[in-house]
Amino acid sequence: MRVSNLFTKTSKNIPSGEIAKNAQLLIRAGYISKVMSGVYIYAPLGLRVLEKIKQIIREEMNSVGGQELIMSSIQKKETWNITGRWDDEVVDMWFKSKLKDGTDIGFAWSHEEAIIEMLKDFLASYKDLPINVYQFQTKFRNELRSKSGIMRGREFVMKDMYSCSINQKQHDQFYKDTIEAYNRVFERLGLKDDTYMTFASGGAFTQFSHEFQTICEAGEDTIYIHKGKNIAINEDVMDDENLGKLGVNRDELEKVKTAEVGNIFNFGTKKSEDTDFSFTNSDGKKQFVYFGSYGIGVTRLMGVIVEKFSDEKGLVWPENISPYKIYLLRIGGDEATSHAEKLYGELTDKGFEVLYDDRDIHPGQKFADSELLGMPYRVTVSDRMLENNQYELVERKNGQKSVLTHDELLAKLG
Repeated sequence: MRVSNLFTKTSKNIPSGEIAKNAQLLIRAGYISKVMSGVYIYAPLGLRVLEKIKQIIREEMNSVGGQELIMSSIQKKETWNITGRWDDEVVDMWFKSKLKDGTDIGFAWSHEEAIIEMLKDFLASYKDLPINVYQFQTKFRNELRSKSGIMRGREFVMKDMYSCSINQKQHDQFYKDTIEAYNRVFERLGLKDDTYMTFASGGAFTQFSHEFQTICEAGEDTIYIHKGKNIAINEDVMDDENLGKLGVNRDELEKVKTAEVGNIFNFGTKKSEDTDFSFTNSDGKKQFVYFGSYGIGVTRLMGVIVEKFSDEKGLVWPENISPYKIYLLRIGGDEATSHAEKLYGELTDKGFEVLYDDRDIHPGQKFADSELLGMPYRVTVSDRMLENNQYELVERKNGQKSVLTHDELLAKLG
């Protein structure tokens, strides 16, 4: 991709009204554009990051047998009335509207009831189970406050998965397998060491849940952690009874600020009983499905990664989710231009993802943009270095510089 072909532009100015670092940097770099508080457009560079995060999550959900689908964001009132969660007194984050004929509709903030309604058409016998399905879906939540950029949106992308099992043993095993899959996701994103599975309130879902909380100063949650025992508890459920269940004392815990990046809910058969979601077991009797729900905030993860890895110069992307691996720029006249064009073609032919700054602008702006945009490697082609048939390579995460020959450059990048 040539920078001259990008319709987005970088900016030195902090966007008005944005207090979150993630939104400030992403807007300045042209990754996102703000519509209103909590609502953002993802431009081409931002979309590439999101799709790479999604692919990592997709691979791990597939590894535990997940089948991908996509549900509708438009929800019927009747679907949610069954469990009482249409009521604004029970769930206070609905966006609701009406069809032309007066039919009440809502814009999905979650999909438990809707997924169950759909699965009833396909799951009737114990032979149909176990099954788990997942989606990447835009969710709508009428948040009272949205001041954390893409870390707390009114419109955001979530991965939500739902499991259906025959019995408690089967359900517990899948719950455990999903925890391990989540840990692999966070490890691949560079967040595992700072991410804790946290005992928490179930909110509008169930009495209790497990959250995945990442230590982050920009986060909106407070949890208490025991690093030695790898135990964490949310402030909302911090009482003597729950501490006793976890086997820890208050004075053993460290208070930290965090951002919730995932959650899992163990419904047992309660949700199925509420919705009459059942199957015929091997004895020919009616039995309720063991049901679980598992979420990861995709856009929120992107915001947390920006908060944790960026520096005073701009974004610093982990290599596996960066929109491009290499930021190639040229400085000089015809010789540098010719060599840069040739190198761009060679790198892309070899399968490298390259963003080539081919603009005729001051070198200082090119260097500043490369740092703001945050690609893992910057390769500079200049008339001066070409005198010795060399290139400059700079690693974004640590600023380490190398002067390399053509073959050394390819070996380093490869």
